[in-house]
Amino acid sequence: MADKHRNNGWAERLKGYRDNLPPIAPIVKGQLERMAGLTLEAVGVRAAVGARCLIESPGSAPVECEVVGFSSDKTYLMPTGDTHGITPGALVTPSRQKLEIPVGPQLLGRVIDAHGQPLDGKGPIHMERWQPLTAKPINPLARTPIHEPLDVGVRAINGLLTIGRGQRMGLFAGSGVGKSVLLGMMTRNTAADVTVVGLIGERGREVNEFVRDILGTEGLENAVVVAVPADNPPLQRLHGAMVATSIAEYFRDQGQDVLLLVDSLTRFAQAQREIALAIGEPPATKGYPPSVFAKLPQLVERAGCSDEYGGSITAIYTVLAEGDDQNDPVVDSARAVLDGHIVLSRSLAESGHYPAIDIEASVSRLMHTIATPEQRTAAQQFRATYSLYQENRDLINMGIYQQGSNPELDKAIAQFPRLTSFLRQAPDEAVTFSESLRHLEMAVTPMATAQT
Repeated sequence: MADKHRNNGWAERLKGYRDNLPPIAPIVKGQLERMAGLTLEAVGVRAAVGARCLIESPGSAPVECEVVGFSSDKTYLMPTGDTHGITPGALVTPSRQKLEIPVGPQLLGRVIDAHGQPLDGKGPIHMERWQPLTAKPINPLARTPIHEPLDVGVRAINGLLTIGRGQRMGLFAGSGVGKSVLLGMMTRNTAADVTVVGLIGERGREVNEFVRDILGTEGLENAVVVAVPADNPPLQRLHGAMVATSIAEYFRDQGQDVLLLVDSLTRFAQAQREIALAIGEPPATKGYPPSVFAKLPQLVERAGCSDEYGGSITAIYTVLAEGDDQNDPVVDSARAVLDGHIVLSRSLAESGHYPAIDIEASVSRLMHTIATPEQRTAAQQFRATYSLYQENRDLINMGIYQQGSNPELDKAIAQFPRLTSFLRQAPDEAVTFSESLRHLEMAVTPMATAQT
């Protein structure tokens, strides 16, 4: 009798749990009607935007796709892999699988793809749990104020473009001016608990070079590399940046300080452009649909500090300036949503000046809050002297300027070699934050004072 009452009690409790569960929508299958490029059109399918679907053709392995839009009775899908073997009328089955990535401490030292699968041949990765690709935005009032400088190991950035822990910076450069090498320097030398690198839309050769040569075995120990080369479908390239951000969020939620490097934000934007144009979204600015400029802040706003967990994500996004155009739509949009930008100059790179940072065009918007008054004063003196010399560079080189005509310019001419020496740094050289400040003070000190 007691067992019967006990069973009835469990039945009532289970019924209560079941009644409180949210309703599960039934799976409604459909069939493939049209395929144009990478866009698949299905009819009869009921699935939300962002849902996963499987396309099953006779004699071929199922192809995984994601719902990217719909119109009337048509559902637009984008494949996440190879589309060979898909046939007209193929069965389209919605999946209950969510947009998630497996995460865990075992990711450290590994190279993975957009699905979280290893690319380095070191065997399977035993994950701890699943992390969604699209995280809930941080409440603006729950963001911890940024007040602590981050040592990135690059003298010019430490001294003149100081980055705060939790800041989001852009690295603006054309092709072939050394942004990948600079990223490698920062990866090896930055004082962070974990580094997450997202190589999005790069050439496969560059991915291998970055991991083996630029990052190296030592740099990879506390790093996770998400590699999605240019030959991957646009949906995978889009997900690659989201995967890297989700992994960074996982380690931040463990209370750790994370350095997130995404190379590049432009390839992320181009992937979204390909998807949007394929499903019929009209182009707005130089061929970029409006959804591109909505996706950029959604991605970068996930970085930063959080009161809830105590960790931080300091993010650096490379932005490819097409044709060295600093008014490119993606460059302009990224400049507006980031907390500063570092511009690399092609003319400096061609003259053998490395890193080719254009100090006059670069700015850190938080430097005034995280730098000491002494550092701010020295940095202002450095910029003023450097700019004065650059304004008169042609007159000086042609011998038109007569010494003694302008005492300030005479000082700038005398100090310029020390200024350029401060800005130069070898790729294998690491300069600490305190050393950077000491070198900055020496660079702006007048010669007469320095000799005495």
